[in-house]
Amino acid sequence: MAAQRIVSLVPSLTELLADLGLDDEVVGLTRFCVHPADWKARKTIVGGTKNVDPERVRPLAPDVVLASKEENVREQVEAIGTFAPVHLTDIATVDGALDEIRRIGVLVGRAPEAEKWAADIASAFSSLAPEAEPARGHAPPPSTRALYLIWREPWMTVGGDTYISDVMARGGFANVCADQTRYPVLTPEAITALAPDVVMLSSEPYPFAQKHIAELQPLAPEAEIVLVDGEAFSWYGSRMRTAPDALHALRQSLA
Repeated sequence: MAAQRIVSLVPSLTELLADLGLDDEVVGLTRFCVHPADWKARKTIVGGTKNVDPERVRPLAPDVVLASKEENVREQVEAIGTFAPVHLTDIATVDGALDEIRRIGVLVGRAPEAEKWAADIASAFSSLAPEAEPARGHAPPPSTRALYLIWREPWMTVGGDTYISDVMARGGFANVCADQTRYPVLTPEAITALAPDVVMLSSEPYPFAQKHIAELQPLAPEAEIVLVDGEAFSWYGSRMRTAPDALHALRQSLA
């Protein structure tokens, strides 16, 4: 039986639930669940992604709680699991995210809608094949060596085992820290030694702005430094549909 009372602890999955056509079924979410914009005013806030209060979840009597191994705190999720079913996601690739869209669609009784979203997103990503068409007789261009920064003081980036790294690769950007795992901390000297072609400054979780480009330039003097939409690169679920267009636009701007 499809879940009728859902709590989402994952902002990107909250948006997915809305795009699958749910509303009344979603009874709780986090304060970082910003899409759809009006849901926070109409639904119970159970805390942040890293400080969920299980006692706010309990009275909601959820049929299922959507959680993320990466975004949520294990102890908090386990506490919720003592009184409610938890669907724990662990997403590290685009393909894995598409599979999760389908699984959640079945879980909430929206399998056809979820399949349509997954197919549309997969088709959009397939359009990011190397831009040099076979008919032109040209070899695909080499990947651009890219550094994706998610935090400042200290500088933090993404390793090769992350969803963001896979999204980068789909767009023709080779993660210069692909040989590392999770979210490495970099010294200024390490950034210089990596010598990236492009440095991407994400809008989240740290809100990088134009002023930070000048701060980074001396560390990567040969690099093009750009601000990028963190949601396009890091949100799985229906927000994935924006990623191919963002990647294509970025490639065009750097051409």
